[in-house]
Amino acid sequence: MYTITGATGNTGKKIAEALIAKGQGVRVIGRSAERLRPLADKGAEPFIGSLEDASALTRAFTGMKAVYVMIPPNYQAENFRAYQNKVGEALSTAIAAAQVPYVVNLSSLGAHLPEKTGPIKGLYAMEQRLNKLDRAHVLHLRPTYFMENLFWSIHLIKTMGMNGSPLRGDLPIPMIATKDIAAEAIERLLRLDFAGKSTKELLGQRDLTMPETTRILGKAIGKPDLPYAQFSYEDAEKAMVGMGLSIDMARSFNEMYRAFNEGTLKPTEARSERNTTPTSIEEFSQVFAAAYKS
Repeated sequence: MYTITGATGNTGKKIAEALIAKGQGVRVIGRSAERLRPLADKGAEPFIGSLEDASALTRAFTGMKAVYVMIPPNYQAENFRAYQNKVGEALSTAIAAAQVPYVVNLSSLGAHLPEKTGPIKGLYAMEQRLNKLDRAHVLHLRPTYFMENLFWSIHLIKTMGMNGSPLRGDLPIPMIATKDIAAEAIERLLRLDFAGKSTKELLGQRDLTMPETTRILGKAIGKPDLPYAQFSYEDAEKAMVGMGLSIDMARSFNEMYRAFNEGTLKPTEARSERNTTPTSIEEFSQVFAAAYKS
């Protein structure tokens, strides 16, 4: 069997569904039976529990062939790093106690850096915890900037007729669709072809600037001349807090944007067939358009 954390999220849900479709036993963890019901209806075993509870996670992980772990976002956390540490400690403690042999960990581009990367700092710490587990084979997936982050722009486009963020307009960065992260995780969980502690960057289909991305999204929603503006970190913080993020979370994201802008946050692997994924921004723009129009 496999246990999947974050099973109602962008990657976890797709992983659980694919493993079930392959005839595998799947246990899915969540706080709500209601949210897990669609997966349970497909054949998953629901496990109600918190990712901050090591004893519950130990029960959820016991007897598993492999687990997929992640630290879910918590946009309202007053101290996001403390939240990450609590979840990370519970997950690593449970993996050790349950003697799980294989772990696929959702990490991030830049998780080799211990500081100045915003929320990614907590994923660096998570990798270090898992690397200390003697008995577990661990694969850290390090995807780049999620295309799904662009959903945050919908309100801005609708209210101000523009897209914007703190990212420099002349900066090409790799972007990835979360379904491609899930596809990699599914393949590796089925094959279990990794040993020891290893990492793999996932760099999306190509590098994109935000103005280029904005034009493609704009075309998909019937606004081909949609402009992009680089916001100051101060204005971005105010906007994020206005959207419901905690001040700490907003400042953490700004630190990540600054790391991109200053060239600190970038791939360590050259782009290759191995780390390039198939979904283009043009394909994703249709998903974005559907969300925009809903």
